[in-house]
Amino acid sequence: MNILSQDFAAGLFDRCEPPCLTLYQPTHRHHPERQQDRIRYRNLVRSLEASLRKLYPARDATPLLEPFHQLENDDAFWMRTRDGIAVLGARDMFRVYRLQRRVPELAIVADSCHTKPLIRQLQTTDRYQVMGLTRNGVRLFEGNRDVLDEIEPAPAVQAAVADAKNRQGLEPHLTISSYASGPGGQRAMFHGHGARELESDAEAERLFRAVDRAVMEHHSQPSGLPLILVSLPENAALFRRISRNPALLPDGVDLNPDALSLDELREHCWNALAPQYLARLKGLADAWTAARARERASEDLADIAHAIAASQVATLLIEADRHVPGRVDEQTGAIAYAAPGEPNVDDLLDDLGSFALRRGAEVVVMPSDLMPSRTGAAAIHRF
Repeated sequence: MNILSQDFAAGLFDRCEPPCLTLYQPTHRHHPERQQDRIRYRNLVRSLEASLRKLYPARDATPLLEPFHQLENDDAFWMRTRDGIAVLGARDMFRVYRLQRRVPELAIVADSCHTKPLIRQLQTTDRYQVMGLTRNGVRLFEGNRDVLDEIEPAPAVQAAVADAKNRQGLEPHLTISSYASGPGGQRAMFHGHGARELESDAEAERLFRAVDRAVMEHHSQPSGLPLILVSLPENAALFRRISRNPALLPDGVDLNPDALSLDELREHCWNALAPQYLARLKGLADAWTAARARERASEDLADIAHAIAASQVATLLIEADRHVPGRVDEQTGAIAYAAPGEPNVDDLLDDLGSFALRRGAEVVVMPSDLMPSRTGAAAIHRF
């Protein structure tokens, strides 16, 4: 499965060669609700095909559509869906993302990939990663305030565990295993299958150093997300002493990860993150209020668009779940409002967010009750 944050950082979607195919679909985690997901996907692919043949009649559609059809026939994929999927394709590019938040259904063929829902997925401020650590191995998770899912450790993380086990003559392949998160929070077991744990602090420290380096380089730095440590107090103390990962939060969960269900793990982790989450949002709102007093902030959408065009916006706050019909001209910064309910009209707030990202601004999606402005957007200017 592709990693959204890495693809955005690499500028993958800025190099999309038309025609670009974009598909978004809400999906379901459990049976029987997910039985209809594949059928809905098939209908969306048919819609893509019809649009492709209409807009690009001289283009051979088969190479572009073939990976979409292959995904439809991937039984393993449809057994592991989350809350939504994003599927993007173009010449020499095909990307699939499982999403932890629902997205509106969409199938569109255009000169560029439609990435605004993905930007919103990345820019929300309640996302985090979790490391469940024992002396027998490591498990990684990613989530938000509502949901937590296991993610596959990068090969370098798995290699670090394997190397530490090999040095002690243990069985490295027993330290990493998967589980299914069923309804009600099936237990998140860190299986060791009876394998002996690293007994001495020296052995454990060697493992922890290697894991710390690999997680930092291959998970924390690419994602930019805070990392919550879940481990017994003695292991947590040892790991924190040697860790060099700036993403590691000072407050973690001092419990045995083997004893927690997935729902319990998410609840404990969100309790650990919530103070930092609320403090950051309050800090951003306060910073905007202070900047406005110095005439270095704006909430008028037209003013914000012109400021982004001039590369004057340092931080843009966007209100979550608010829709303002309209478009922005990225050449001039001019905006055009549209009537509510008018078909095929973008969300102006999403346009401003993607525009600001391309001009180097920080974009943060804020919950409505903490948003400092009344227009749906609030910009802090560089000067």
